[in-house]
Formats: sequence, structure tokens, C-alpha cells
Amino acid sequence: MNLAAWIVSGVLAAAYLMAGIMKTTQPAEKLQPKMGWVEDVSLRTLRLIGVSELLGALGLILPKLTGVVDDRAGVQGTLTALAATGLVVIQVLAIPVHWRRGEKEALPVNLVLALLAAFVAAARFGWL
Repeated sequence: MNLAAWIVSGVLAAAYLMAGIMKTTQPAEKLQPKMGWVEDVSLRTLRLIGVSELLGALGLILPKLTGVVDDRAGVQGTLTALAATGLVVIQVLAIPVHWRRGEKEALPVNLVLALLAAFVAAARFGWL
């Protein structure tokens, strides 16, 4: 289970690093063709989402890379679990936005990302 949690953490970290870098560095006009929802949020909100994704991605991998993590639950393992929980929150908040905009094709991606992050959180909190 531990190995699976680290593999999923790595995949999620890569995905959120890419998404977060795009949302924090690119102009909204450049993102709009791929992410139509950016027209519904302010630039400040877009940047906040990007920074949140970057922090979540780093929180998934930095505790292990810096040796601050205990592979089971505990204070150190909780750092990764909290980062994963934050990523679940991001996806849960994204679902109604896509639903309201009629972007039904985005919903499975949101759901899969939320479930993967929930798996990591549960594993790191020691629930699995």
C-alpha cells in the first residue's frame, strides 16, 4: 500500500506541478482556449488556484525527498496527507464550476484526481 501511495503521489505531483505552473505564469487569455472556466474567475483567483496546486504538489513529494516523512501516520506523514486533502478540496470545488458551465467532459478528470488524492490522504493518515 505504501508503494502505491508513493506512486500515486508522484503522478499527482507531476500533474499538479504542470497545471500550477501554467496557471501562475500564463496570461488568462492564453489559458482560455484550453480552460474556458478562466473567463469566469478573476486573475487573482486563477493565480490563487495555481499557487494552491503548486503547494499541494510540493506537499506530496517534499516531505519524502527531505526525509521529514514517516511512511505511516504521524506528524510527518500528516504533512503529505494534508497536501493531498487540499488537492481533494480543489477538485471538489472545481466540479460545480464545470457542471455549471456545461463542461461535462471535465467531470471525470476532476473525479479521478479527487479520488487519487483521497487515496493518498487516507494512506498517509494511516486509514488504509
